[in-house]
Amino acid sequence: MVKQIPNIITSLNLLCGCVALIFAVSGDLVSATIFAFLGIIFDFFDGLAAGLLNAQSDVGLELDSLADVVTSGVVPGVVMLQLLSEATTGHTLDIANIFSDSGWNTSFMSYLPFLGLLIAVASAYRLAKFNVDTRQTNSFLGLPTPANTLLILSLPLILAFQQTETLEGILLNPWFLSIFTVLSCVLLNVEIPLFAFKFKTWDFKSNAVRYIFLVTSILLLVLLKFIAIPVIIFLYILISLFWRPKC
Repeated sequence: MVKQIPNIITSLNLLCGCVALIFAVSGDLVSATIFAFLGIIFDFFDGLAAGLLNAQSDVGLELDSLADVVTSGVVPGVVMLQLLSEATTGHTLDIANIFSDSGWNTSFMSYLPFLGLLIAVASAYRLAKFNVDTRQTNSFLGLPTPANTLLILSLPLILAFQQTETLEGILLNPWFLSIFTVLSCVLLNVEIPLFAFKFKTWDFKSNAVRYIFLVTSILLLVLLKFIAIPVIIFLYILISLFWRPKC
């Protein structure tokens, strides 16, 4: 039974992802973000539990990826779809009536929101590569799917809790969101080494970059709140470009 604890935690990740997906489809992006974030927390602890209990297994590895496809793939994809829909039509997509005569038209802009689903495809492809890539043991190649999910889900949080006319004009611009979507897909799969938060020792000298990044991230969150999330993600990428970790 102890050996199943990591799989149970992974299943909770999947459950949170399913709930988040329901909220995202219904247009409640804040609730979707909350449950996706809970799923990401469970995703962190399942690996930790597997290591502490020495309960790694092939089933656990596959279940983890399947759960991540939902929580850190489909959910951010649907959230981006809804943001693009709001940017092009002024409201989130009504899934129930999408193909009715009153709910669908054939203009180019009516198809644009579906661009957001490329995030789900790119995330699934990254997860599949990660499972067979033996190089990503001490660092990552490309942006991890949980980090990309936080990047995408920061947008509805900013709009809900820190909205200004300027921010709304930027974040609900369909072309900004389209470029953001493509950039997200590229970052997921581009082979740029990004440092991982795996502390082999706790001394400052060998982990200086990690400690400085963590402290900086906390300060940014305190000062900028949700706006800090995309800043932190891009800072993470920028630091990795100059401090090249070995894969």
